[in-house]
Amino acid sequence: MILLPCSYLPSVRYFACLLRGGCVVDLGEHFIKRSERNRARILAADGVMELTVHVAHADRPRQPVRDVRIDYSKRWQHQHWGALVASYKGSPFFDHYADGLAPFYERRFGFLADFNLQLLEFLCSAARVPMPAVSESYLEAAPGDFDLRPKHAEGPAFRAEPYVQAFADRQPFAPNLSFADLLFAEGPDSSAVLKRSL
Repeated sequence: MILLPCSYLPSVRYFACLLRGGCVVDLGEHFIKRSERNRARILAADGVMELTVHVAHADRPRQPVRDVRIDYSKRWQHQHWGALVASYKGSPFFDHYADGLAPFYERRFGFLADFNLQLLEFLCSAARVPMPAVSESYLEAAPGDFDLRPKHAEGPAFRAEPYVQAFADRQPFAPNLSFADLLFAEGPDSSAVLKRSL
């Protein structure tokens, strides 16, 4: 089994694990600030950019991810969508997926876990990658399990397979960005890149 955190616009490595199968997203683990639970990395014109979903009361100790609420006091949805459009509008498959992705930056979700899981479901469907199982309660890793929750970060061997990214004419390849970067570049062939990365 591969234990995964509930991530915002998960990484290419995360999706390579999903393609392998046997994955469970843990909603019972404690929320960790400044982690992939509410942050994603994309490629912008001037380099790698982090997008952060604002959450309410992120400083509460030992708060399960399933209980973390999204904070809409700042216009982070507008900023994220603007960054995605500016970064990827010239990518081969951006227009193909934009209509499905845009509602996530218009609709309000109460909880981070609901937002992340519905976004994950959209990305899995777009890439034809199986949706993982979800656990509401904390999972202890058993011997032989891979644990990709950040304090552990042990997982199957992963080597980022290069593909043609946005701004490839002026920037070197940036490995393991958000899977959205790969999806906009490769579209339906994204899973082939994932297979070569394992």
